[in-house]
Amino acid sequence: MNKLNTLFREKKNILSIYFTAGFPKLDDTNFILSELEKSGADMIEIGIPFSDPLADGPTIQHSSEVALRNGMNLQLLFQQLPTANCQLPTLLMGYLNPVLQFGMENFCRKANEVGISGVILPDLPMDEYLSKYKNTFEKYNLKNIFLITPQTSDARIKMIDKHSDGFIYMVSSASTTGTKMGIDSEKEKFFQRIKKMKLKNPVMIGFGISDMESFSRACKYANGAIIGSAFIKHLESGAEVKKFISGIK
Repeated sequence: MNKLNTLFREKKNILSIYFTAGFPKLDDTNFILSELEKSGADMIEIGIPFSDPLADGPTIQHSSEVALRNGMNLQLLFQQLPTANCQLPTLLMGYLNPVLQFGMENFCRKANEVGISGVILPDLPMDEYLSKYKNTFEKYNLKNIFLITPQTSDARIKMIDKHSDGFIYMVSSASTTGTKMGIDSEKEKFFQRIKKMKLKNPVMIGFGISDMESFSRACKYANGAIIGSAFIKHLESGAEVKKFISGIK
């Protein structure tokens, strides 16, 4: 059983935290994983640093730049993760280019070996996933997570729901990460639209979730929410991880 399926069957109001591997220091990844697990996070997304992170705003772009300067890359990340001993469902999130350079089969095999439950590659087209990579993901028990936005048509959302079996990542607005904080009436209309569709897969809301209020409001419309930029700012400040998590839930 994949840990993601178990998590969504057993818990509500799931808090997922995103951070960039190798930030703020090269060897911080396993320490941050451990602190998040001890502090009460439910799921963790580890960002693979990339030089052209098109979906990310200034905060995550900066963290990627620092991580790359520190020397982080996929090969090193896979060397570090076996010692993490994190029991939470953990995903890798990044862009297609570094994964293809690493080799999709090799990437999926390594991810499985270090206990990764799922992968988020926003620039991996659904058709390409279905025709080229779906069998490889299934071979290594990895869930591929698709993103939907307010501009995604109902027909495409239904298609994504049909071909998903982990969760669906609902991007709260048509913007990059960390640029539109909070939940306004426009976002709530989008959330209500998706809730009325009664999708078979769980839904997590990301982009713009930064504090207890926005997390709680997001949870009214979805199985939980994802916080990235606000947590990275917290890490950069040098404050304790548990202080951030206790401020959310």
